[in-house]
Amino acid sequence: MTRARDEFMQALLTFGPHNSAHWVAIRASISTALPLLVLVAIGHPEWGAWAAFGAFASLYGRNRVHLTRLMMQLTAAAVMVAAVGLGSLVATLPAPVWPMIALGALFAGLVSIVSDAEDWHPPGPLFALFAFSGSASLPDISLADAGLATGVAAASAAFAVLVGSVGTAWRRMRGLPPLESLPVERDYRLSAGRRVQLRRVARYALSVLLAGSIATALGIGHPYWAMVSAVVPVSTGTFVAGLARGTQRIVGTTVGVLLAAAILVTRPSDLVLVLMIALVAFGTELLVGRNYGIAMMFVTPLALLAVHLSSPVPVEQLVVDRLVESIVGALVGIAVGFATRRWGARLV
Repeated sequence: MTRARDEFMQALLTFGPHNSAHWVAIRASISTALPLLVLVAIGHPEWGAWAAFGAFASLYGRNRVHLTRLMMQLTAAAVMVAAVGLGSLVATLPAPVWPMIALGALFAGLVSIVSDAEDWHPPGPLFALFAFSGSASLPDISLADAGLATGVAAASAAFAVLVGSVGTAWRRMRGLPPLESLPVERDYRLSAGRRVQLRRVARYALSVLLAGSIATALGIGHPYWAMVSAVVPVSTGTFVAGLARGTQRIVGTTVGVLLAAAILVTRPSDLVLVLMIALVAFGTELLVGRNYGIAMMFVTPLALLAVHLSSPVPVEQLVVDRLVESIVGALVGIAVGFATRRWGARLV
């Protein structure tokens, strides 16, 4: 018990090293803000969520350089664009909520296989699931809109990959020696020795399915936030680490909701919203590798501001839904992690 408590407190409170996180933060901020500024300039801020989802490609490969980062970001970009396209198609259905939950569970499991095979960093299906379920939850989407959504996400993802390659091009132009990068060994085989991986796929799918179903049964307005939160505790190596991560999610979200509410009650213009999104995106990537709970104080405003830019709703409804569903999802993820704690979490 003492060992588990010490492990929990260490995972909860540890503040990791900087490791040049400001470069990742700059890339993420630029990749997110510029597409949104373009959309605001041309009078289509309602497309902002799709652009933000495509920009998630910038979050990958922070510990990679040159070709390995490019390949990782290209793979992530392809998955994000597919997530937006599939999610937008689900949004065209007359009653999209339950198809979104069922397909979201399947999608999360499949993306976790890609994440393992490509050695993604950050690992797991969280951002892809957010892109899928967030797109599936946008109102009044037609088939033409689904095609438009895919195009917007693709353009934004391509820009994110381009931004991620600027450093390599700059070093080559200056004749500097290339930076060393860890090799990537891709392996999509699901042999008998990968039973632990298949269990992890099942863990992700079960968490998403339960969280989405519970949130929908409770009548909360944005059940996909519960689905996204549910994958957080089960993405760690042990139950204790997952318990700490779920706790960080709840506490960080609570503070982040208050910050988002303080911004939104001022009724900022679309331009100000984009600038605030760029700021919190910078803070997210600056801190997410150091302490997840503190980073959530920035992640939450980032998600809420992006959603509000695309589909404005009353501030009270937005922040309450986010808080309640994040708690529901985190608790479901913790419960699934506890129930499956003997399954193991690492590849064998």
